[in-house]
Amino acid sequence: METMPPVPLAVLVGIQTPEVDDVTHAASLEELGRLVKTLGYQVVGAVSQRREGTGAGSLLGTGKLAELAALTGGTGVVGSMAAPPTAKARGRFGGAVEAVPVLGSEENAARKPEFVIVDHDLSPSQIRNLERATGAQVLDRTGVIVEIFHRHANTREAKLQVEMARLKYVAPRLRESSGGGGRQQGPGAGETTLDLDRRKIRDRISELREQLEAVQRDSDNRRTGRQDQLRVALVGYTNAGKSSLMRALTGSQVLVEDKLFATLDTTVRVLQPETRPRVLISDTVGFIKQLPHDLVASFRSTLAEALEASLLLFVVDASDPTYEAQLEVSRSVLREIGADAVPYHLVLNKMDRVAPARRAALVERHPDAILLSAHSPEDVRALRDTIIGFFEAAMVEDVLVMPHAKQALIGEIYESAHVLSETYDEIGGVLRVRGLPGTIMRLRRSLAAP
Repeated sequence: METMPPVPLAVLVGIQTPEVDDVTHAASLEELGRLVKTLGYQVVGAVSQRREGTGAGSLLGTGKLAELAALTGGTGVVGSMAAPPTAKARGRFGGAVEAVPVLGSEENAARKPEFVIVDHDLSPSQIRNLERATGAQVLDRTGVIVEIFHRHANTREAKLQVEMARLKYVAPRLRESSGGGGRQQGPGAGETTLDLDRRKIRDRISELREQLEAVQRDSDNRRTGRQDQLRVALVGYTNAGKSSLMRALTGSQVLVEDKLFATLDTTVRVLQPETRPRVLISDTVGFIKQLPHDLVASFRSTLAEALEASLLLFVVDASDPTYEAQLEVSRSVLREIGADAVPYHLVLNKMDRVAPARRAALVERHPDAILLSAHSPEDVRALRDTIIGFFEAAMVEDVLVMPHAKQALIGEIYESAHVLSETYDEIGGVLRVRGLPGTIMRLRRSLAAP
């Protein structure tokens, strides 16, 4: 019987700067642990230190660096005599590590952690220094997030987006192999191995950009076809319950997992029971603290669902003590893409996990918020009524005259507006409808066109 490979072991590292309080620091390390778990690694320890900043060459002070090295089996010394890690920065992402059952504590006790995961963005020199001192592979927060995105991307668009962001992350962290990496002979002569690797990455990024632009044009065309429809986008922090709410509102079998970034690809479904006009619900990629800028840029097309929605539902995990910080992160990302002007409702989800006293405090703090549990049919029905009410408030009644020659448009009228009455005379059909002003204007132009 084939033996399962061991679960990679990891140690977390956090720096608490003066502007970060104890609660926020602890929550950030806990979130990093969940990110690491999503990668399929097991966290076996953590090292934390209060420092003025994160700019030191080895990040940690001498004592804490020695403490970290004791966990990983390293020397604790930053110097050229320390054996370099066998995998280069680009090699860390060469193959996915499958999540497997966790080994027993006795087996793990005999092993040293192979990974050091740092809750900050690191420079290439900081990564190199930490690897020399610990003898372990070092990933910073951005590296972990990029790798999770890589493993969870399913559609061609998401895969292209993630590969581009991944290469942009890896490129500045490439370094010469321990063998020296001399000059190349023949084509490209004069380039070192490192120069050649970097040029290949630049060429690949250029190729990916062209492919992505073509795919995004198709996505833009699909969104253009939906621009006159009623659209709601679920936005918010990763693992806030957006996909569970999407499933409850639409009856669709979208992926629901208790993992960070389980959803990367935008899903669009119709609100159920179906209304006239139809309401489309979009489930978007989740946000997270320090979401890498390259990922935000790469996922422009995906995030455009929020930009072009008629209504945003800010979904927040109300049971999380740091929910307000998570809400601010979501708002910050939406400001970055220009979606902060879109009307929204704040939805405090997972209220079934909230104690009565805290619930009262949430009501006082956010009097206009919608409090619900995505697993409560009554709560979901109330949210559906709120969505419909939002659009109803903007609708107007009007009369459309449909010539007999335009009878083929009757289906589009019923699809785009609520038909209150329909009569016919010698000219054609006379329909009293209720819908959004822009939709009625579009239908009127279609009916008047030669």
